[in-house]
Amino acid sequence: MPEHPQHVKLRWVERVSRLMDSQFRLPGTHFRFGLDPLLNLIPVIGDLSGFAVSAALVITMAKYGVSRKVLILMVINVLADALIGVIPFIGQVFDFVYKANDRNIRLLKAHYEEGKHQGSGNGILLLLLILFLVFVFALAFIAWWLVRWLFSLL
Repeated sequence: MPEHPQHVKLRWVERVSRLMDSQFRLPGTHFRFGLDPLLNLIPVIGDLSGFAVSAALVITMAKYGVSRKVLILMVINVLADALIGVIPFIGQVFDFVYKANDRNIRLLKAHYEEGKHQGSGNGILLLLLILFLVFVFALAFIAWWLVRWLFSLL
């Protein structure tokens, strides 16, 4: 099956993604890693630089006409990588495993080559909104419960 013309134009994005997430292999294993988890060992600067590269890749892919659904999934990958990546130790381990850029390239290929992930992505946005509201209400309930408990101690 011939490659989609847009995918051919985005080959450099794939190379940068590989450099960031899976360029190197641990000798004697199948485990691959890139510059992103190494950069993230530098507090703040590493996290910001990895996020900037990932965001630039997503913006570039968006310019080449991916569906809104693919774009939403890509942004979720980048945000998950950035938000969990800032947690000390857990974030460093997560960066070696999650590989948001490689995930986004797989989404891009599935979109162009297999016609997957078409549509508006409204269902994903609704799900995220519901999860966010559940999270906010859970936090509010826990805060209310803690305040009530603290006042009961007085």
